Amino acid sequence: MTGDTQRKYRADYQPPAYLIDTVDLDFEIRSDRTQVRATYAVRRNPDANDTSQWRLDGRDMQFLSAAIDGRALDTHEYALSDNALVIHNPPEIFTFVVENTIGPEQNLSLEGFYRSGDILCSQCESNGFSRITYFPDRPDVMARYTTRISADAHKFPVLLANGNCVDSGTLDNGRHYAVFEDPFAKPCYLFAMVVGDLGMIRDSYTTASGRKVDLRLYTEHGNEDQCHHAMASLKQAMAWDEDTYGLEYDLDSYVTVAVGSFNMGAMENKGLNVFNTACIFARADTATDSDFALVRDVVAHEYFHNYTGNRVTCRDWFQLSLKEGLTVYREHQFAIDQGSPGVTRIRQVRTMREIQFPEDGGPRAHPVRPESYVEMNNFYTITVYEKGGEVIRMIAQMAGRDAFIIAVRHYLDKHDGQAVTIEDFVVAMEESTGLDLAQFRHWYAQAGTPRVRVATDFEDGRLQLTLSQHTPATPDQNDKPLFDIPVEIALFDAEGAPVREAEVLRLNSAEQSWTFDGFDAEPTVSALRGFTAPVRLEYEQSDEALARLMAHDSDPVCRWDAAQALYLKTLVADVSARREGNAPVAAPELLFEAIETLLDNPPADRELLAEMLTLPSEAMLGEQFDAVDIFAIDAARRELKEAIATRFAKRFQALADTHAASSAYIFDVAEAGRRRVFAVALDYLATIEAPGLAARAAAVYDGADNMTDRMAALDALRDLNAPERQRVLDDFAQTWADYPLVMDKWLRLQATTRRDDSVERVRELLADARFDFTNPNRIRALLGGFVRGNRVGFHRADGAGYALIADEILRLDSLNPQLAAALAGMLTNWARHVPAQADGMRAALARIAEAELSDNTREIVAAGLEQSNVAA
Repeated sequence: MTGDTQRKYRADYQPPAYLIDTVDLDFEIRSDRTQVRATYAVRRNPDANDTSQWRLDGRDMQFLSAAIDGRALDTHEYALSDNALVIHNPPEIFTFVVENTIGPEQNLSLEGFYRSGDILCSQCESNGFSRITYFPDRPDVMARYTTRISADAHKFPVLLANGNCVDSGTLDNGRHYAVFEDPFAKPCYLFAMVVGDLGMIRDSYTTASGRKVDLRLYTEHGNEDQCHHAMASLKQAMAWDEDTYGLEYDLDSYVTVAVGSFNMGAMENKGLNVFNTACIFARADTATDSDFALVRDVVAHEYFHNYTGNRVTCRDWFQLSLKEGLTVYREHQFAIDQGSPGVTRIRQVRTMREIQFPEDGGPRAHPVRPESYVEMNNFYTITVYEKGGEVIRMIAQMAGRDAFIIAVRHYLDKHDGQAVTIEDFVVAMEESTGLDLAQFRHWYAQAGTPRVRVATDFEDGRLQLTLSQHTPATPDQNDKPLFDIPVEIALFDAEGAPVREAEVLRLNSAEQSWTFDGFDAEPTVSALRGFTAPVRLEYEQSDEALARLMAHDSDPVCRWDAAQALYLKTLVADVSARREGNAPVAAPELLFEAIETLLDNPPADRELLAEMLTLPSEAMLGEQFDAVDIFAIDAARRELKEAIATRFAKRFQALADTHAASSAYIFDVAEAGRRRVFAVALDYLATIEAPGLAARAAAVYDGADNMTDRMAALDALRDLNAPERQRVLDDFAQTWADYPLVMDKWLRLQATTRRDDSVERVRELLADARFDFTNPNRIRALLGGFVRGNRVGFHRADGAGYALIADEILRLDSLNPQLAAALAGMLTNWARHVPAQADGMRAALARIAEAELSDNTREIVAAGLEQSNVAA
């Protein structure tokens, strides 16, 4: 694991030595290279400490020349290295011109300016602009950009950049050009450029003030009919942001481009968003309900960034959650308003518990605002995004929705056109709402998931509710100051009727008590309603109380949570027994009675019914133990699922019958809920290989008019030893061979099979001509699907799963360090596993560490190896 580690610290922040007011970029795109001429209007920063040198970042390009005020610089006036151009003793105010060439055709990093299929496109966040030209690649250098692009008119008929197109025309030799002006100052990470031969769909949106905005969505020819849902989602988002926050779009056009090779989901470049096709394409026969929801929400997320990220941006990358946490919260609220509110929130909670909580408890636990990093791309994490969004949600909960919206507008008005810090945001919240957030700031500074314990004491008609908090140590943070934690509670009687309306209790000391009186009998407590804080709730409620909440709680999250808690009680007891060599623990009768009550009296929201019938995931079950034993967890979960399926086989048959498709596909709340219940019923029946199940699933596959039902059938057949399985897998591959995103589903399906040969099958697919190792979506589908969705295969006793992932990380690191680092991160929680699994994972990490690695992967691997085995 060679290489110099240059760690950056938030405490070392220094203002830029020079500021840039305007940037004029001229790109001359040729078949073998692209020549870049950049002209900057520069001035000395009065707040800078040292202006004797001006550093411009630059990587993987050929330097041609530099000039100040029209005079070419001599070699003694600058220093050139592999990653920077440093100008010695520049004047106070000057015009700087730098010229260089880049090779997008050879750029496989998916950063800077690179090829994706027949499209040339840019990706600059976080430091990709330094692969395009020499520039101080930091977000606190904001400028107004003018971009001129010239290229072959036949090969690249579409030319796009940020802002409004102000000029275009033809040139000699079959070339043409276009000029774009962005009237708003922005950091270089928001620069975007796309050229290619592209298809387009077009629409418009009239803002609240009557301005007509031109909406265009570009994609490779032939994919236009998969983009209409994305366009409709954009218009939904624009209307929602106006109606909710009073924020009106500020340019004449809004352009989106879908590209097939993209490391992220999407990028919010000002006025020119570049998207992974996975977050744009959605057609009934190619995309599932989940895909439709993903497209809707990601399109909205990137649009919302126009103000919370673009108009007001980050001073430095340590402040990443300033834009991402706030925009994730806005996206979450939009999604709740568009779909099933309860289920949408449940899925947000599940993401926190299954992905973020383990990150918070692992070797790379870090605060929402990290204090240091080696490679910034490693900090585009679930903690920065999703936990950051939950922190914003707590502020909104304490302030109230209306007051919070007013506070956000105050923040945006106060800092419009600025690069600011998280502290600036919190101060704006305090100024507008009157909240005291001094203690609340610990949420940004501390890693780890707080534990909130609930204790009750009932006597003489009076309930005393006591909340206490504790946060375990995390790397580099042993002592944790107390958090300020909002906890919403409500009280119900023995029949499930509310006896105390919901209210928010604010826990800001080690332990606090509240008293409620006037009860004839002890009420049932519904705590952390709506998941008001990203904490682990430690509350030992009786099975009867949980069954009562499962049947009657008015909060969908707590109702679902009660079901999960009942399942977990049985599963935890069973796993513990298996770990100790004892007989498996059977599910109590009360659990089956609770499920029967649910089936007899299902919620009106069918998606909520599906969620409540779904067992806790392996990841969630693993979080209940200090030492994770994958095989005990798998056995316990599989046998409980079989017991439920056996007990309610006829009910699941009936659910499948009554929720089967009866009309053409439509994406709405009611129909998505119906399809989800159908899929859950089919899944339970597949667990016990119910008579006729294979034939029924194959018939569903053959007759489906949509990908949601088709995938439900494939999921049911995935692990069966039935001839129908291979027939439909082969048919699927042949039918959708020309649809890469659909083929990703085919890859993921086989990677997640529990069949004994899953490791060997993944290796076969890696060598298959249909697999593209340079495409991030393929990697995430096959390798990511294998690790996250097939824990039994990944942790196979012979170590073949670990060896497979280690091999592919080493192969991938030189091509795409971001993806290699992400895969390496899946090995770093080895210390949370029982010795046999921990040893295999650590050995794989150690083998990776022996190679010469990128900064991205080296940082992750080093963090993973610097821990001890808690399970030993």
